[in-house]
Amino acid sequence: MSITERLAAIVGAGNLLTEAADLAPYLSEERGLFHGAALAVARPGSTAEVAAVVRLLAAEGVAVVPQGGNTGLCGGGVPAAGAVVVSTERLNRIRDVDAIDFTLTAEAGCVLATVQEAAAGAGCLFPLSLGAEGSCRIGGNLSTNAGGVNVLRYGNTRDLVLGLEVVLPDGRVWNGLKRLRKDNAGYDLKQLFIGAEGTLGIVTACVLKLFPRPQEVQTALVAIAEPEAAVVILARTRRASGDAVTACELVPRIGLELGLKHVPGVRDPFARPHPWYLLVELSSSRPGGLREALEGVLAEALDEGLAIDAVLAESGEQRKSLWRIREGVPEAQKKEGGSIKHDVAVAVSRVPELIARATAAVEAALPGVRVVAFGHLGDGNIHFNLTQPHGADKQTFLAEWERLNRVVHDIVVAMEGSISAEHGIGRLKRGELAHYKDAVDIDLMRRIKTALDPRGLMNPGKVVP
Repeated sequence: MSITERLAAIVGAGNLLTEAADLAPYLSEERGLFHGAALAVARPGSTAEVAAVVRLLAAEGVAVVPQGGNTGLCGGGVPAAGAVVVSTERLNRIRDVDAIDFTLTAEAGCVLATVQEAAAGAGCLFPLSLGAEGSCRIGGNLSTNAGGVNVLRYGNTRDLVLGLEVVLPDGRVWNGLKRLRKDNAGYDLKQLFIGAEGTLGIVTACVLKLFPRPQEVQTALVAIAEPEAAVVILARTRRASGDAVTACELVPRIGLELGLKHVPGVRDPFARPHPWYLLVELSSSRPGGLREALEGVLAEALDEGLAIDAVLAESGEQRKSLWRIREGVPEAQKKEGGSIKHDVAVAVSRVPELIARATAAVEAALPGVRVVAFGHLGDGNIHFNLTQPHGADKQTFLAEWERLNRVVHDIVVAMEGSISAEHGIGRLKRGELAHYKDAVDIDLMRRIKTALDPRGLMNPGKVVP
């Protein structure tokens, strides 16, 4: 029997895809930067089937490329010719929700929004939230250590995980599905697989932390003259609210203008334009007090000239309208033309310096480039994106990707920051990682990869230089 026939015997003929039209959705990534090829796509329906598929492919020396919702932005799920994509889409069961332990056990193919809904159904909150939550899958979120808008309050994905179940490169199953809050019995093995982008194994299930569901949410959009004011307002709001700030997002005027131009539902709540906007959201599981705290901080900021103007949401619809401004920025950039993206992070206090230095550098390197620096001020993760100059040819502009990456990343690294804050490395940033990472870091990464995947069959060509 051929490999494909044996794979079909494991997952069922209807769950092994080999025709070109069926393979196509699994071979390209979100932004169209990378296109791949594959021998087949296997869609196992259980952990046992995943393990059997991996054992077979390991025995045959065939590369394995795990894939969830295929919404990643760095090409981490794009296969090479001859590889088999192992899709987790059929591993889509919520195994358990426990409102006493505040845990949820989900299979890796569960869509993030489904996990959120299951938590809400138990009167709880699963706080991971990002733009692709209606299509990304929790296994992919784990594999990239996804961030999102609530990292300031709840941490990255790795901070939300108690246990994992993983199929190792040799087909063995590591069962670490524990609900323990404390466990010092040896190495914390689950952390090896979170953020590894499928290069060390395939996550098949997880135990996630839940939290009490918020009973009060207060949201404000603050108009400011410069990012320096945003950092001060954030710090004051954290102190005044008892550290109840859930999200804090920075948006430049150009980001709002592009949204007004291209994205339905984006509205400017102010009577006149302002250079920058700060979206601040507070939440608490105990109602009362947040509105007063936020109003107090904003009144003080307005009196001191830190803030120019501010609006507070008076309803759920108004809150959605304010968030639409922030959420519309990446959508608008797509419609405006070519965009060279940087997912970078520095210490929160240094975000204004990063924006100023990097803006000056890229404008000098490519006159006319339009800087759209926005994102998660609360945790120092700024999406320093560059939109093509007016009238420029898109492909000519995108050909500057590596050169402009180096301009921005040099500044980020000089500021002791990270060239990948929440999107991962994948295939896109592998060269940059090799350029910037310390030799000891790279050596340790390679040793871990070799120890768990000595033949290099698990998602080869990704992450590890």
